[in-house]
Amino acid sequence: MAKPAPVSPLAPESFPALPVIKGVRFAAVEAGVRYQGRTDVMLALLDPGSVMAGVFTRSATRSAPVLDCQAKIGADSDAGAAIIVNSGNSNAFTGKNGVLSTQAVTEATAKACGLPAARVFSSSTGVIGEPLKHDRIIAKLDELNAKLDENGMQAAARAIMTTDTFPKGAMAEIEVGGKTVRIAGIAKGSGMIAPDMATMLVYIFTDAKIARADLQAIVSRLNDKTFNCITVDSDTSTSDTLLMGATGASGVDVTGNAAFEAALSDVMQDLAHQVVKDGEGATKFVTVNVTGAASDADARTHALSIANSPLVKTAIAGEDPNWGRIVMAVGKSGAAADRDTLSISFGDVLVAEKGWVAESYREEAGAALMKKPEITINVDIGIGQGKATVWTCDLTHGYITINADYRS
Repeated sequence: MAKPAPVSPLAPESFPALPVIKGVRFAAVEAGVRYQGRTDVMLALLDPGSVMAGVFTRSATRSAPVLDCQAKIGADSDAGAAIIVNSGNSNAFTGKNGVLSTQAVTEATAKACGLPAARVFSSSTGVIGEPLKHDRIIAKLDELNAKLDENGMQAAARAIMTTDTFPKGAMAEIEVGGKTVRIAGIAKGSGMIAPDMATMLVYIFTDAKIARADLQAIVSRLNDKTFNCITVDSDTSTSDTLLMGATGASGVDVTGNAAFEAALSDVMQDLAHQVVKDGEGATKFVTVNVTGAASDADARTHALSIANSPLVKTAIAGEDPNWGRIVMAVGKSGAAADRDTLSISFGDVLVAEKGWVAESYREEAGAALMKKPEITINVDIGIGQGKATVWTCDLTHGYITINADYRS
């Protein structure tokens, strides 16, 4: 196996101090699924009365664990729930063996945790096409159970990493009727990141009280504005999974509460941004804002065309304010555009307008802005009211190095 990549230069200074979410406990162990000398399996156990929501990849080749979660997520139940996750092997493109491995893991976890198998949700992430050594996971269930701890979320975040260079966590707290409601989440994701649910694993927990259908509606709605608006390399994974559990332990009903939805949106956006900032080989975090499009859908199409363009991303890596590549990306997107109404700026530096370089533009101003670790590209199409924002990163030699050696 290749040596771990250095920590991303865009990484947060430290892992956040996540609050305890009453009603859920975590554990992480080293099972040797693929990696040696590091934790690679995590278990989260939620108390009875918890509700679960989730969104998943729409890939036509999605993994057995994803299909299993999708089959289970819509059911109401008063039983508790468990989430069991392994890194190192995605259990994808493994045929009948994948189904049997998923069944073996979820049934063994259900027995160990005293739950119905229908309340065990599994995820696998890592190499595609290799049989999952599920016996190694099952052999660690007793140890996982013994280590369950309400303070164990950071350890869980580390256990689900693959090519990630740092563990990802985010939190929020709000006051509702004089009581505190807490939200905390973890994520993994670094490569094979594209917005079709966005490719990664995400697990979010709250002590709020809310019906399953209401939680599902919120998660689905917010997902479209957060995880579905990130891209590292335009590749959609077979294993995308976002699961959210609400334990209700605070006793605070947040149904229809705008502050709760806003706080959850902040947590999801924070985690989504961290995934991009850990993009394989990334050195720049890039926000692409498109306005003035014929519709929001067209704006999104333009934004993704810019964000996914290898030529745009390599120019950013080289700190080259090459607006011509943005013009190219808009033109090829397939959405409506007019060359002579197009305006482009890097941050507050106007670069081009009305189909030509802006008279006020100076190359040194654009070049100086491109040296920053976080860059904003603003594009106004000039033909309507549609708008969209997408987040991406640059494309460097590091991406090639990581992925050329991934299975070796």
